[in-house]
Amino acid sequence: MIDPKLSNLIKNEVKFPTLPAIASEILQAVSKDDAALIELSSIISLAPALSVKILRVANSSLFGCNQEVTDIKRAVSILGTNTAKSIALSFVITANLSKQQDVAYSLDQFWRHSVTAAVAAELLSQKLQRDIPDIFLVALLQDLGALMILLTKGREYKEVLDELSDNPTDLCHQEHEQYGFDHQQVASLLFYHWNFPENLFTPVLYHHHPDHAPEEFKGKVEVLFWADQLAEIYTGKKVAEKARQVQSALMAAYGMNEAESLELLDEVAEKSREIITLFDIDPLDMQPFSQVLQQANQDLGRLNLSKAQLFLELHEAKEQNQRLIQKLQDAKNRLTEMVSHDSLTSVYNHRYFQEALEAELARAIRYRSSVSLVLFDIDYFKLVNDNYGYLVGDMVLMNIAKAIISTVRTNDVVARFGGDEFAIILPSTNREGARTFAEHLRSCVEGIATSVEGKWVTATISIGTATAVPSEQQIQKDQLIGAADRALYQAKNAGRNQVVLAEG
Repeated sequence: MIDPKLSNLIKNEVKFPTLPAIASEILQAVSKDDAALIELSSIISLAPALSVKILRVANSSLFGCNQEVTDIKRAVSILGTNTAKSIALSFVITANLSKQQDVAYSLDQFWRHSVTAAVAAELLSQKLQRDIPDIFLVALLQDLGALMILLTKGREYKEVLDELSDNPTDLCHQEHEQYGFDHQQVASLLFYHWNFPENLFTPVLYHHHPDHAPEEFKGKVEVLFWADQLAEIYTGKKVAEKARQVQSALMAAYGMNEAESLELLDEVAEKSREIITLFDIDPLDMQPFSQVLQQANQDLGRLNLSKAQLFLELHEAKEQNQRLIQKLQDAKNRLTEMVSHDSLTSVYNHRYFQEALEAELARAIRYRSSVSLVLFDIDYFKLVNDNYGYLVGDMVLMNIAKAIISTVRTNDVVARFGGDEFAIILPSTNREGARTFAEHLRSCVEGIATSVEGKWVTATISIGTATAVPSEQQIQKDQLIGAADRALYQAKNAGRNQVVLAEG
């Protein structure tokens, strides 16, 4: 319930109408479980205009049965006491409030939306197979607070409604800014003032914000929220956009498929037209959404190209565009490969290596981390070429390149430095880490054998490593390469097939 301070503010700012006497009698009658149906039937029978409308509702496509109903007691029995009560109260309250409207304003649009929301709530409840007490009545009157503010504030509030009625969240925010309360709170307090039970006055307090509703009322409030959204399709702006949004949301929220959601949208329009007339309101040109789409399709067919032709041409143009984009992307990828990769071994080339090392040193300086460089070449590689030919030499290079790639991390950079010499950049790797990696690499290559005409060609590598620690000293790219190269030279002079770490 709303706190007393806010209740007093609303009562001081908004005029509350008195609940009609017949409405009070209906509420009292249904509170007597053992005689509710008889007393409710009796009260309705004493009001001829109400009796006619209840019979028409009982025979409508929304609540109708196979045989025509001509007796009020049977109509109440078919509808059920709660539903009959809700329908009766709906007619009584709307008729009473319609008499109070200012001649400067037409409230037909308000009631057209409200009745459509009530029908939508009833249909959605049926589709979900949920028995939600008074859902028709609550959905019909859920925005009654906005009507109360309008009848009290007049043109000042009508300007707010005209601008924001299709966006309830913004409307509630503007109402709070302007008055210190919103129409949800006004409706809830009015229902409380009329001695409506909690299952009526609590749900309307949250119907625009179902996530905030108490757990026991959340299911009912969610139905009210979607009923309002469904009504907005036929009484608001941007019909197609709203229908698409609501369809998608209903499919996600309740597991409906597209056909089921469209069927619900159509039923809301079909049955709302029928029920709206019972409230003495013109339904205007309300049409099921599928008919709106069909009409749009017919209008499109009058153009030189049919919708199917347009769709086909658009689809073909899209496919052609996608093929062109793919060709351009493939060409770009090939060009990138050619610019940055060695064509024989598929590792990076010397040019890319130089750029990558410069970038990695800059990153190491920025983050105060180590970076290591590994240089190696194949021992006695010239003898491989001389004894077996250059094709075999190329095979040895490719096999070793594959071995390197299998040993490095994803952020390490492997490049062909030139001839039979390779370079590996090891980010965030200190001197000992470089030694461990180099020894592992050396042993991996030592185990590689290339098959040539029934013979196995093996190879070993000599490795030199150098490590830059920016926190200790600023090292230039050429300095790091020079240090690793000197270490490599020492490894070869010391007998090859070994690792030497640069000093420092």
